[in-house]
Amino acid sequence: MDALEHIDTNGIPYTSIIKGDAKVYSISAASIIAKVTRDRIMKEYDEVYPEYGFAKHKGYGTSMHIEAIKKFGPCSLHRKTFIKKII
Repeated sequence: MDALEHIDTNGIPYTSIIKGDAKVYSISAASIIAKVTRDRIMKEYDEVYPEYGFAKHKGYGTSMHIEAIKKFGPCSLHRKTFIKKII
């Protein structure tokens, strides 16, 4: 999510930067690290919940993922805000 505002930083000042990942190298690097880390975590979850195909779709709402939720129901990893649109 780009440029969060009104977040509790315990008084630490911050500046929201629209499209910051395209403008600030540290934001861009953090974005890449976060995605690679998420992909690795999803591969690990795929071993626990192979029926959902997390290693393939990485948790994104692909048709494969949605069909797996419809077939097997949600698992403990599924966010309620995500699955309420599906089931």
